[in-house]
Amino acid sequence: MGNFQFETERLLLKSGWVCSGICKSIGVIEVSSGVNKPYVLSGAIYVRQGPNTQKLTTAEQMRDFFQQADKIFFDEKSCPEFKPETMLDNDFLQLFKIESKISAAVSDEQIFKNLKLLNDSSQFKNGGVLFFGKEPNKIIDTAMIRCVAYRGVDKRFIKDDKPYGGNLYAQYMQSLDWLHSKLDVAYDIEGQGSGPRKEIWEIPETVFKEAIINALSHRDYYDKGAIILVELFDDRVEISNPGGLVNTITQAEFGTRSFSRNPLVFGLFLRMQLVEKVGSGINRMNDLMKAAGLPKPTYNTEGMFVVKLVRSGVSVKKGSVKSSVKSSVKSSVKIIEMIAENRNITIPEMADRLEKSTRAIEKQVAKLKLNGTISRIGPDKDGHWVVLDKG
Repeated sequence: MGNFQFETERLLLKSGWVCSGICKSIGVIEVSSGVNKPYVLSGAIYVRQGPNTQKLTTAEQMRDFFQQADKIFFDEKSCPEFKPETMLDNDFLQLFKIESKISAAVSDEQIFKNLKLLNDSSQFKNGGVLFFGKEPNKIIDTAMIRCVAYRGVDKRFIKDDKPYGGNLYAQYMQSLDWLHSKLDVAYDIEGQGSGPRKEIWEIPETVFKEAIINALSHRDYYDKGAIILVELFDDRVEISNPGGLVNTITQAEFGTRSFSRNPLVFGLFLRMQLVEKVGSGINRMNDLMKAAGLPKPTYNTEGMFVVKLVRSGVSVKKGSVKSSVKSSVKSSVKIIEMIAENRNITIPEMADRLEKSTRAIEKQVAKLKLNGTISRIGPDKDGHWVVLDKG
């Protein structure tokens, strides 16, 4: 006890307290976080949230807890049903390499190992299936986005209803294309010179990118009763996904901290530079809506996570043109035309004619292959191109 009392008095003196014979010993107990969670008391699991103790009572709360303990992340689980020799989306894999700046010399197997997409038995994890599978929804049936347009401001009359499957990047791109076809989009040609016209969406496009990537990365894939929804009304757009705010983030911390239910998937989007900064997406959406003169998004964080975005007409600058028709001078159209004229044309030849880098052309070609517009028959050296869809 003597040593403990001496140390206590030393700490009190160091902190500015003077002990004059009336000081009493103080005991400080520090309990480190255990590595073998959970720890059960009387058959119940309790967690600390700041100064409070919370008893876990729902299945979602318990899933969140185990995810925080690195035990049951859905995207880290093995998927023995996935057969990469027939189910892998090789066209998207090539695009992923380009966007992630991975050398073409690195083998696919090495990439999968480096990205930790495989378990110890070389089986793909769910995250790898979701990101690189041709049709992951055939194995994970709720891995889809459904885009629905309604007439009016409620759900009585449906004008359009499109379900989109494929890998997560394909779902992301298809839902953006669907929104582009439904919303008012203006083109600002003022000061653009001979370059492509600048698109001005009635709701900033980047807001949709953030919201959809967030839904794909953070949704609860354990929830078998719902899929991601993009719903378009006359006055608003709602994007919802299964899984509310995780327990580790309080309402006060919402928008400043990030915790993904699917860190493997989130990391793959990050490698493609589709996620700018961890934990900054909500504030960026708020700032973009404010800059566009629109109300800040509203967020429902209980049960289903829902982002509501108010629609508004586009204010187009003087001298600009409003149109929903995309520019016909895009390089993708030029590439299709060149392939239609010469099926043996090489990527360096395309780059030379378009005055672009070979890497830029490789990226555009990968996207055209991914959406089924063109295909490569045979090897790179002796093969040839085929145009599958001139539309």
